[in-house]
Amino acid sequence: MGESIALMEVKSLVAAIEGLDAMLKAADVEFISTERRLGGRLVTVVIRGSISAVTAALEAGIAAANRVGKVVASEVIARPHPEILKFFNVQ
Repeated sequence: MGESIALMEVKSLVAAIEGLDAMLKAADVEFISTERRLGGRLVTVVIRGSISAVTAALEAGIAAANRVGKVVASEVIARPHPEILKFFNVQ
């Protein structure tokens, strides 16, 4: 099974938490990183798991986050290069 990551960038910390909660409940994924910019007004959440799990989780997270805020960007990266994972302090 290939490891994949999904990134979701959201306006507002509350929307990011709501989206992350939905992602973790929707599929067998692991939360690996978060980054807050502009004092928490832009938050990026990163999860990992199988390609199907992160895709399903990302869809659920986007829907949940959009109910209380606005998703700015999202992306699934299938089988990311190991150097990419170092960016998130993950081996």
